[in-house]
Amino acid sequence: MFGLKSVYFYLIACHITLIKFFKKIYFSSKNYNKSLKTFSPQQVYYNPNPFLLSIITTYKKQSFKISEIDPNVFWLENEKDDSKELHKFFWLTLLDRKTDHKKLKKIIYIWMLKNSKYKKKIWDTSTLSARVISWILNIDIILNNSTFDFKKNFLSCIIAQTNHLKKNIRFENDYTKKLEIITSIILSGLVFKEYEENYKLGISELESLVKKIFDIKGFPLSRNPSDLIFFLKYLILCKEVIKDSQKYIPEFLENIIEKNITCVNFIKTPNGQLPLFNGSTITDLSQIEKYIENGKQKNSLNKNIGGLFKIKHKAHLVFMDIEKPPQKNLSKCYQSGPLSFEYFLDGIKVVSNSGFGVNISKKAETLSRLTACQSTLTLNETSVTKFEKNELINKVFGNSIQNSFKFYDFEIKNENVLIGCSATNNGYEKNFGCAHRREIYIDKFEDCLRGIDHIFKKKDGYPVRFSFRFHINPELTAVKTMAGNGVLIQISKNKSLLFTIKDEKLEIEKSIFLGEKKILDSTCITIAGNLVNKNKSFIWEIKRNI
Repeated sequence: MFGLKSVYFYLIACHITLIKFFKKIYFSSKNYNKSLKTFSPQQVYYNPNPFLLSIITTYKKQSFKISEIDPNVFWLENEKDDSKELHKFFWLTLLDRKTDHKKLKKIIYIWMLKNSKYKKKIWDTSTLSARVISWILNIDIILNNSTFDFKKNFLSCIIAQTNHLKKNIRFENDYTKKLEIITSIILSGLVFKEYEENYKLGISELESLVKKIFDIKGFPLSRNPSDLIFFLKYLILCKEVIKDSQKYIPEFLENIIEKNITCVNFIKTPNGQLPLFNGSTITDLSQIEKYIENGKQKNSLNKNIGGLFKIKHKAHLVFMDIEKPPQKNLSKCYQSGPLSFEYFLDGIKVVSNSGFGVNISKKAETLSRLTACQSTLTLNETSVTKFEKNELINKVFGNSIQNSFKFYDFEIKNENVLIGCSATNNGYEKNFGCAHRREIYIDKFEDCLRGIDHIFKKKDGYPVRFSFRFHINPELTAVKTMAGNGVLIQISKNKSLLFTIKDEKLEIEKSIFLGEKKILDSTCITIAGNLVNKNKSFIWEIKRNI
């Protein structure tokens, strides 16, 4: 049975699907391809810095060497489904700019002969936007010592692809793809004097998009840390190209980048990675490291940004999820982990979430979004959040969520001995009549992490099975103590931690880790049992083993 929100998004999905259907037919027509051919620019207004491309991409296929390519067979050999990445031309970052320019021209010339008209596979939004960005940022080497005909055809080809993006930007509902389109349009308006209106259009669209995708602190409304990095990279690219062209940088762009950088510095872990919540994976931040380092540093300890509350004291660091899920159309990567947390000690991650199973398989991605894959409570091995089952909605908006929940009774503690926070969520109240409250504190005196989990029975009913999971960093080993209420977590040869639970038994279970875009074996500490019509509390701690 559809809820009202699902009905609303279903109708929108139907509308978008119909538009895409008719667009697909129209795009393949002669009239449409003719409409893309507007006047060709006479010259390049300025040559952007080609090394700016490295802000948004690092092409890691080092075996790919342009010097060894035969341009005449290059595209014939790469007409497989997995060749889409080549059509983005991000591999231009691998160019030897002194020796590869002739081969590059030939590769692009052959590409234009085959692909100048709309083709669904290689004219999709992300691929086309990336190609336009790559070509424009490397326009100096592409056009260097080129013939008049090549220059004319190349510039016409860029404009035709940009026109396609302009015609379709209002139909794009994926905000990441929309940002890619906007970046392409901005670059074209900066480089080609005759298309200066593209710059004005792009800036207007960018300002509108920024208002839609970020909260007041500059964190993505999707609550996905990986989205923050993606958006920031493209915003930085836009800013740097605008600055490089000696134009005035819009104030809103400066402001949102400053906020984004504050957010990144807030969530960046001691090992220079992202905490694993709501779609994030192990992410390389080196591309934007210098921009982060040069950003304004603000006091951001023991605060909430993006729904993640940060507790820090000396060598201890905790991130805990304390905010409701994002709205449905921004929830395709949301992982159902209310009050889940990650814990670092001495710069080493000890307790983790399982990470997001992107680029592994659909099954892995679905699995990684379940509550059991987060370091929090599950009841009857069900997820707090239900995921949308309607195929049409998911096709348009990604694998979105069906239901939401609330947090309440949030408290911050900052005392002489304890520093931390507590919160309650009602995610299991409707189905099981239970609320979950978690208190997490760093004990300054004892130099350890303490936690108290409460399950409150709000309604009488049938017994429920509870399971608390604490997923352990896959790089660490965990062994149960003889008493049965403790786990020894081995950090190194001479360093270990002790996890203990008061008046309860615990187990070590097999788990998986998906944060590195591959499946790794892992372990988790589990506290499980049955709950009838009464409240129950669990007191646990993690401290250095001396």
